[in-house]
Amino acid sequence: MALYKVEICGVDTSKLPMMNAKQSAELLERYKGGDGDAREELINGNLRLVLSVIQRFSNRGEPMDDLFQVGCIGLIKAIDNFDLSHGVRFSTYAVPMIIGEIRRFLRDSNQIRVSRSLRDTAYRALQTRNALAAKLNREPKLSEIAKELDMKEEMIVFALEAIQDPVSMFEPVYHDDGDAIFVMDQVMGETVSEAQWIDNIAIEQGIKKLSEREQKILRMRFFDGKTQMEVSSEIGISQAQVSRLEKNALRSMRRHV
Repeated sequence: MALYKVEICGVDTSKLPMMNAKQSAELLERYKGGDGDAREELINGNLRLVLSVIQRFSNRGEPMDDLFQVGCIGLIKAIDNFDLSHGVRFSTYAVPMIIGEIRRFLRDSNQIRVSRSLRDTAYRALQTRNALAAKLNREPKLSEIAKELDMKEEMIVFALEAIQDPVSMFEPVYHDDGDAIFVMDQVMGETVSEAQWIDNIAIEQGIKKLSEREQKILRMRFFDGKTQMEVSSEIGISQAQVSRLEKNALRSMRRHV
């Protein structure tokens, strides 16, 4: 963790506490039961999560202090809105909230400049995607779009990611007297939105860069919800090796997603 041993917003990041899923769940139970102190513990115990997320945006030209503060706003929103009945880990819910808050900040601060040629490439890719989808009666593969445009897949992914409108999956899109409807509810239907399609392509390309073992570890850790010890026992390597491979895989994914 030597990379994170810096001071951000007056906080020595090397001294940030580590909070596991069990501790977060217990504190969330207390907070939802009316314990205000548990909320503060949750915030302080998950600052390292915010720190890990903002590394993804370190090349955007924004001061890390600003990104950290914005990320903390996302963390607090995640704590306040988390529903224990969902049956998911808090970190699984919090990360998209933090990312969404940072992306919204970057968009609103107008720091992201997309060149005309890059924007044109992205729109051509979207038009080609729609044309192929109508022709094939299914979602086209990235390789099919690249072939149609006579371009490299990486260039298409880069262009599409550049024009993506930053939005949190947990941002409400409608609210009446009843329950709010969130972006997540909208994209879980049969129709795949362009933003979701772009994210899926980026993730797919990032996963392809990983080794078979790294892919298996990430699947077991984040889709099956297994601990590092459970993964190490199942695939026959030490917990330390699992931790190292997981970190390497996530670092690689951040470069491509």
